[in-house]
Amino acid sequence: MSEELDDEVLSINSIYGDSTLTASSDGPLIHILVLPTQKDISIRVNFAVDYPESPPSILGTHHVGDNVAKGTGSDLVDLVREVLAEVYIPGSPCIFDLIEEAGQRLQQLDLGSSEPEDERPHDAQRDGQLSTLNRISNEVPDVSQSMDNFGEPPPWTSSDVVTEKKSIFIARAVAVSSVGEAKQFLAHLLSTNKKVAKATHNITAWRVQGQNDVKYQDCDDDGETAAGSRLLHLLELMNAWNVMVVVTRWYGGVQLGPDRFRIINQTAREAVIKGELVEEVGGKDGSKKKGKR
Repeated sequence: MSEELDDEVLSINSIYGDSTLTASSDGPLIHILVLPTQKDISIRVNFAVDYPESPPSILGTHHVGDNVAKGTGSDLVDLVREVLAEVYIPGSPCIFDLIEEAGQRLQQLDLGSSEPEDERPHDAQRDGQLSTLNRISNEVPDVSQSMDNFGEPPPWTSSDVVTEKKSIFIARAVAVSSVGEAKQFLAHLLSTNKKVAKATHNITAWRVQGQNDVKYQDCDDDGETAAGSRLLHLLELMNAWNVMVVVTRWYGGVQLGPDRFRIINQTAREAVIKGELVEEVGGKDGSKKKGKR
C-alpha cells in the first residue's frame, strides 16, 4: 500500500470511525468502504497501484444487510461510481470528497441508513432539546465580563502539540457536570489565554448527562467547517459523557485537506484518554477500567 493511501485510510478512519475504510483479505489494494450514512451496505474499492495519480474503481457490494430493500445495494454502487467520476482529480486523494458527496445524495434520495431512528446518534437540536439548551445557556452568567467570576482555572488535560505544514494543533479536555459549566470553562479559557483566544479556530464539543438521565450534546466549528460535528462524533464513538473538548488550531497558511480532521480527532482523543475521562479497555482479559469523571 502506498504512503498516500496509507495516510488517507488513517485520516478517513479518524474522521468517521475505525471501520469506515478497511483493507480486504482479497489483496493490499482492495478496501471495504462503509458510508456513514448507509452502514448496512459495504462496498469493495480497488485502488490503483499509482493512486492517487490514477482513480480507484468501485468493484461492487461487499455486504448487504438483511433489512435492506432489494436493489438498494446496486443503486448505491451506481451512485458511488457516479460521484467518484465527478470528485476525482488526478493526483489528489478523493475518498473524503466521495464520502461527503455520496452522503449528501443518499439523504436527498432517502437511501440512508435503515437502522431504527432511536438508535441513531442525535445532538441536542435534533432531539428537540435546543430550547432547553438555550434556556440553560442564557442562565449562565457572562463570566467574560469580570475576572472575579472565574474562580479556580478548570482542570484541563492537554494533548501534545501537533505541527503539520505550519499549522499548530492542541486539544484540551475537561470533565463537566452541566452545559452551563461547559460554557463557563470555555469562557475562562478564551478570557485568560490570549494566545488561544487569537487562534484561527477553537473547535468545541461536549456531552452532558444531567438529572433524570436527560442528555445534552452540542458542538461548534468556530469556522472550521464540519470539524465540530466530527469532534462530537468522536466523543460518541468513545462513549464519553460529562466531557468537554476544545481543539485549538493556528492556521499556518497551507491547506491540509482532510488531514486536518485526522489531527483534530487525534489530539482530542489523546486529551480525553490522558485525562482519564472515558472508559478504556485495559488488561489481557479485555475488561474495562473506568477513568475519573
